[in-house]
Amino acid sequence: MSGAGGGGEGGGPGCGSPAAWRAGWSLVATAALCLVSSASVLAAGAAPMSKEEKQRLGNQVLEMFDHAYGNYMEHAYPADELMPLTCRGRVRGQEPSRGDVDDALGKFSLTLIDTLDTLVVLNKTKEFEEAVRKVVRDVHLDNDIVVSVFETNIRVLGGLLGGHSVAIMLKEKGEHMQWYNDELLQMAKQLGYKLLPAFNTTSGLPYPRINLKFGMRKPEARTGTETDTCTACAGTLILEFAALSRFTGTSIFEEYARKALDFLWEKRQRSSNLVGVTINIHTGDWVRKDSGVGAGIDSYYEYLLKAYVLLGDDSFLERFNTHYDAIMRYISQPPLLLDVHIHKPMLNARTWMDSLLAFFPGLQVLKGDIRPAIETHEMLYQVIKKHNFLPEAFTTDFRVHWAQHPLRPEFAESTYFLYKATGDPYYLEVGKTLIENLNKYARVPCGFAAMKDVRTGSHEDRMDSFFLAEMFKYLYLLFADKEDIIFDIEDYIFTTEAHLLPLWLSTTNQTVSKKNTTPEYTELDDSNFDWTCPNTQILFPNDPMYAQSIREPLKNVVDKSCPRGVARAEESFGSGPKPPLRARDFMASNPEHLEILKKMGVSLIHLKDGRVQLVQHAIQAASSLDAEDGLRFMQEMIELSSQQQKEQQLPPRAVQIVSHPFFGRVVLTAGPAQFGMDLSKHKSGTRGFVASSKPYNGCSEITNPEVVMGKIALMQRGQCMFAEKARNIQKAGAIGGIVIDDNEGSSSDTAPLFQMAGDGKNTDDITIPMLFLFNKEGNIILDAIKEYEEVEVLLSDKAKDRDLEVENVEQKSSENDSENQKSEKTTAGSQDPISISEEFVEESSPVSQPASVSPIDVDSAHISSSKEDSCPTENQETTIHDSEWTELDNQPQEQSKTEEESSSRTGWDNKVQPMESILADWNEDIEAFEMMEKDEL
Repeated sequence: MSGAGGGGEGGGPGCGSPAAWRAGWSLVATAALCLVSSASVLAAGAAPMSKEEKQRLGNQVLEMFDHAYGNYMEHAYPADELMPLTCRGRVRGQEPSRGDVDDALGKFSLTLIDTLDTLVVLNKTKEFEEAVRKVVRDVHLDNDIVVSVFETNIRVLGGLLGGHSVAIMLKEKGEHMQWYNDELLQMAKQLGYKLLPAFNTTSGLPYPRINLKFGMRKPEARTGTETDTCTACAGTLILEFAALSRFTGTSIFEEYARKALDFLWEKRQRSSNLVGVTINIHTGDWVRKDSGVGAGIDSYYEYLLKAYVLLGDDSFLERFNTHYDAIMRYISQPPLLLDVHIHKPMLNARTWMDSLLAFFPGLQVLKGDIRPAIETHEMLYQVIKKHNFLPEAFTTDFRVHWAQHPLRPEFAESTYFLYKATGDPYYLEVGKTLIENLNKYARVPCGFAAMKDVRTGSHEDRMDSFFLAEMFKYLYLLFADKEDIIFDIEDYIFTTEAHLLPLWLSTTNQTVSKKNTTPEYTELDDSNFDWTCPNTQILFPNDPMYAQSIREPLKNVVDKSCPRGVARAEESFGSGPKPPLRARDFMASNPEHLEILKKMGVSLIHLKDGRVQLVQHAIQAASSLDAEDGLRFMQEMIELSSQQQKEQQLPPRAVQIVSHPFFGRVVLTAGPAQFGMDLSKHKSGTRGFVASSKPYNGCSEITNPEVVMGKIALMQRGQCMFAEKARNIQKAGAIGGIVIDDNEGSSSDTAPLFQMAGDGKNTDDITIPMLFLFNKEGNIILDAIKEYEEVEVLLSDKAKDRDLEVENVEQKSSENDSENQKSEKTTAGSQDPISISEEFVEESSPVSQPASVSPIDVDSAHISSSKEDSCPTENQETTIHDSEWTELDNQPQEQSKTEEESSSRTGWDNKVQPMESILADWNEDIEAFEMMEKDEL
């Protein structure tokens, strides 16, 4: 939930100096000076929408708001949120727990408080006055309930301050709220004091949760043991806390929020200038070291820039610009925004994007960087046109990763700011599409329901408060003319929840020094930053088709994207200079990439032993610039391979089917989890029968606990965090869990394994083991259930002793012992459980097998691996061997004779089995598994 400020819709931080802003200038009014020429130029690029049509759509937004707000007040108030499918209020403790999502609920009429200033923006002053009276009369802020500090700040504290801001504005006009005497501000101050104990840490970063009645640490509080928080959680406080200090004259709130921001800045990764997603609030160590602009970080960046706008502190602008440069250098891959590792920013951390990054084009408008804003916004719009809504997460080839959509407003927000910045009526048409989709797919008799799955159109009984706080505000402002709004929206800046804070706070009760006195920037170098609006002739050339020319190459980006990875800018844009080839995008099967390598002086050599070698000779490059690109490409490739070597050290786990007729012979390679029981420390593993959970995605309370209890639960990947699935099945009594990939045909044979990440919160409450199976391996278990009903498995760090007594084929000859080692190619001492398709292939396959590599790194067709040699080359030239690309499940297949002899004495408790017996038993069982017919045995 990020909202760009009403003051920032101009081309940049504004015209004139920051001192002019602090003197009380309207930020939008000054920005408008920069936009007048660009808006008139760009409007010619698309057919203008008639005033009547704009008015009709504006009225439609009002009707939709009335439908949502009216049903909340009728069916849910004073509950926190409306449940639109069952037409009742959501009261925490009376409904099944949804995990961390419920931390926003505090029994304080959340939706009403969050909607206060929206009522005024939509010119519903009578309803606003009634709502304020209800809040003052009915809402209590001392409930014995644990809430999220972040959510309570942006929704409740921000809602109270936004309501106070417009209340005093209306009172000053003399028509409404004449009875108002700062009641909302007093409630905000009370809530502020209740949140302050969360900051009682050595770092100054707040705890993620607090008890409204008992604060922290007391036994009654039931919180205070957390060690981690997200960057956005700790870095999205300064606007509300500073506004509270400026309104009340009490400086402590702004001081605490500044201390938290200062600490985050100090802990940034110095070489990349990026921050991670999750940080330890006591030590300052990064817990999750991936970095992006979406969930977990988003509003931290937003608040740095807006804190400069509202408070006039130069240090906030410098910090934002430093981060923004790093974002555009590493994370931005137009039109995509992909997470990277903070220590290795050339490496992508994941191959999907979450919907929260949709706020970023709006923030780029505030920054004044319009072109990438247009590009990313258009890409997101194409995804929406494909799925009707923006999925919670989608892959780089625009497939659904998480299918739900909780009616998030970030895309509408960016649409509004791009329209204000460009004047292009195209964005009015985009807004019209959003309205139509909401009415067609999300509207229900009692409000608007979140989408449970954008692919099927199924609903979830949920209407979050931010839907009323943000969505209708941005949609109405998109179609409203200035005379439609009863006050000047340009006198305010929007918080991340779209609450209104007046710009005149910048000159009120300045109890904190505006100038950061740290040695890093005691003197600010003005040459590094633009204090004025960007030149509109540069930002918007005299071309009426400028914005359209940026969007046009992206019209089909969703349908024409490369299915194996990111469609790079040089493949998306038909004209203009092409950006240099990045190592993470290189595919040896792409002739264009090979031609680029040649131009950069990079040679690709196929060695006789099956390896591939890359060598650069600068003198063979087409130009000095190409030689520089080649050197950078090779450096990236070295970093990439080095990172994957490190990832290789994280061993996979094993799922071993031990029941009849398998008896441990089927071992499936599984990915580990970053939470739950560490199987490497529990050598016996977890053994039990498997059962499918209901719902199969495991994303809500399990409805068949009697089936799951005491068993290992099977779930499908998608629709919620892995940790949420684990909590749900653990609550139902499961002793372990297996998550099966929902991507049809995926296999550990062709895709790299990965660890299931937590949810950014404390996961110490998860004690059961969790493993991940790709679709192919998961279907082996599912098909076995269909065939035999009762299927027992063993979850372990590596395959255990098979029940050879049952098979009655025990042999002890040294000759057969040696053959057994070759056929199984692993021992009890191996750290690499083997997949079923690998287990019996050794006899008829060559030693050198293709290495599986991640699609975002290198196309699997361009690397073949000689697993006999896993050491990097000693060639002093910049050279990359394929052996550096092996993934988690790749281990040397061929061992020395000494190793074989040593291993044979330790594996399977010295029990051995001749190759003929293994193959005979396998041939007998193969008919029982139709899925095995597809394996390349």
